[in-house]
Amino acid sequence: MTAPDDSADVLVVRRLLPVARERVFAAWLDPASLAQWMRPAPVTDAVVEVDPRVGGRFRIVMQHGGEELEHRGEYLAIEPPSLLSFTWSSAATDHLPTVVTVELFASGSGTEVVLTHRRLPPARMDSHRKGWTDILRKLDAMLAGGQAHQQ
Repeated sequence: MTAPDDSADVLVVRRLLPVARERVFAAWLDPASLAQWMRPAPVTDAVVEVDPRVGGRFRIVMQHGGEELEHRGEYLAIEPPSLLSFTWSSAATDHLPTVVTVELFASGSGTEVVLTHRRLPPARMDSHRKGWTDILRKLDAMLAGGQAHQQ
């Protein structure tokens, strides 16, 4: 279990999903899947590139209106089906290197997702809390509806 962290630069978001953790884990490494749900409001589209291996990099360009927000990172840990950790950097983190850890715990027939985002600039906590909460909601909807590869 994850120990609580009292640090002001740590954000934790949890969500219970009604699908097996293998499906949840796979959705985090599949670019077509990521493009469907890695889009917090008001993002309307995302272009995703992934090299899903430890040391591999990813690039997610979220689009809304006429603007693009690029997110980049490197995979630090990939332990199917329970753990994924990666760096996360964008204008939304003031281009500072942050670390996201996604832990997946079996919970009955579903999966508890515990997403921990560390090293966030204090002024960016609320926007990331809203963003990750919306992203996990969209992941839930996609997996529950079985729409992993629909546009």
